[in-house]
Amino acid sequence: MTAQPMSPVPPAPADEAGRVREFWRALGLPGLIDVHTHFMPARVLDKVWAYFDAAGPLTGRPWPIAYRAAEDERTALLRAFGVRAFTAMLYPHKPGMAAWLNGWAADFARRTPDCLHTATFFPEPDALPCAERAVEAGARVFKAHLQVGAYDPRDPLLDGVWGLLADAGVPVVTHCGSGPAPGPYTGPGPIGEVLRRHPRLRLVVAHLGMPEYTEFLALAARYPQVRLDTTMAFTDFSEQAAPFPAGALPLLADLQDRVLFGSDFPNLPYPYLHALESLARLGLGDAWLRAVCHDNAARLFGVSP
Repeated sequence: MTAQPMSPVPPAPADEAGRVREFWRALGLPGLIDVHTHFMPARVLDKVWAYFDAAGPLTGRPWPIAYRAAEDERTALLRAFGVRAFTAMLYPHKPGMAAWLNGWAADFARRTPDCLHTATFFPEPDALPCAERAVEAGARVFKAHLQVGAYDPRDPLLDGVWGLLADAGVPVVTHCGSGPAPGPYTGPGPIGEVLRRHPRLRLVVAHLGMPEYTEFLALAARYPQVRLDTTMAFTDFSEQAAPFPAGALPLLADLQDRVLFGSDFPNLPYPYLHALESLARLGLGDAWLRAVCHDNAARLFGVSP
């Protein structure tokens, strides 16, 4: 049984899908690309939802799941929103999980052609061959979660993995910021050392590095292959606990070509539309929104018009 939410989700606006489509059509886009969506085996996702329901220590606050539904309903809703490509962000929290998750994700990508084939890894003796098999199978993006996995990205068991991804040009969306709660290896320091060793790594900093926004924006300014996703940033929910510093907006604008839209769907505590409207209210202009909501990711992943 899937656990039930313990607090109400803010109501979605009437005809939310229609309003999301209006958002991107007004920008002259063919749709959205969402680089941070979660699809994983049902029993794993149920455990993730139960954790959010219990306001676990890594969240520390009520976190209702806005789009708690069966897998086919969730993919149908993303398509109704006009999301042209999305990911299956999944991640292990212990040894022995990564290969199994990668097998599930490869099958999901085969039966879901608009999903960017996603893979993951964990610091364990077979981390490199596991990642090599995923790349050979066609993985187009990896997910690394330093907070949940509680591992050091500088672990020697991962050095070959980072090198593989850098050489192959496969992006890796990495939760390396310290929000919503710091982990032993979160923050710009540990992942910054990885970038010093692998400067060509296409690292996508999840959640704009929340709450260390300024530090991660500076990291992106230093390394041309570093990007950031907007997942949960600027929303009312996140601004309450980790407000984005107004002084960093000029740098965010300067990095227009390296910011990617991400939502955290389905694990949102608010409507999907709110994530988009939160970007628009920054006032950075339509060109910035077009780049962030579609064009940057289309270029990175080779999504045709």
